Amino acid sequence: MSRAQPLPPPLGDGAFRIAEARELGVSRSRMRASDLVAPTRGVRVLRRPSDVVDVVSETPSQRMERVQGDLRRRAEQFAPALTPDQFYSGATGLALLGAPIPYTTADQLELHVAARHPAGKPRRAGVSGHRLGARPPDRWLVRGLPIEHPARLWRQAAEDWRLDDLIAAGDHLVLPRRRLVSLADLEDEAAASTLRSALLVQALAEIRIGAESPGETRLRLLLTRAGLPLPELNWNLSRDDGRFIARLDLAWPRYRVASEYDGRVHASDEQFARDADRWDEIRDVDWSLVRVLSHHVRPSPQVALDRVSRALFDAGWRPGRD
Repeated sequence: MSRAQPLPPPLGDGAFRIAEARELGVSRSRMRASDLVAPTRGVRVLRRPSDVVDVVSETPSQRMERVQGDLRRRAEQFAPALTPDQFYSGATGLALLGAPIPYTTADQLELHVAARHPAGKPRRAGVSGHRLGARPPDRWLVRGLPIEHPARLWRQAAEDWRLDDLIAAGDHLVLPRRRLVSLADLEDEAAASTLRSALLVQALAEIRIGAESPGETRLRLLLTRAGLPLPELNWNLSRDDGRFIARLDLAWPRYRVASEYDGRVHASDEQFARDADRWDEIRDVDWSLVRVLSHHVRPSPQVALDRVSRALFDAGWRPGRD
């Protein structure tokens, strides 16, 4: 079997339009070669070896990381088919920004593509197309892909998402070091919304600046809704001489209690060893650290709630107190 001729360098390793390849002199037969796949009509990309994934041993966090990575790959491959009026919207745009998205058992997430009036609704196989109301443009690029302002994406996702998913995404977006949006940006979107505005307002009431992971957010919601006191987020613990010990996910300094959610997606032996040393240092300054692992919250979160409640109770907290 003859080997397919290399593609011209301008086409690179990413997806490209057939029309672009033809302009560079690539033959129609080359476009039908087996080393190319068609993510959508009029687009080709080089076929790559499939990764072998052990789905049986995946944790929920690992599964969502894999599914979200697949979505980003497909968005990149589909991008040459986008018109100047089109962009990735809602859940897809948030996923491209790295925001947490609702857990799913599906093998793939939908690609959401939108255009604003007067442009027509995107209609292509393999995408969920949306025609949004007329509005002044506020376009962003992430990974070279077009989206709208992140606050708009958050508002769009409310059409399908549940409360806690909107809170987790909101926590991600307002984290200052990411420089994506402010809480005021989200408030403006909620105020302007005519669709599920009550849900957006409800989510805003529980979004907190400082949460650094969806695991932290969901643990915080579990604990505070059960009546436990509101924790400090990512609180720096230091010794009396000022030497830094640890940055704690959730901390109750009054009771010298902290809790951390540990999803363990890619923990190495070295990282585990460093964490173990840090846990010893936390105990040395008379703090209690409650580590919450994924099996403490799924399928039932009661184990996590009981562990943190017991630590706070032992430290002197009582229901009804701050």
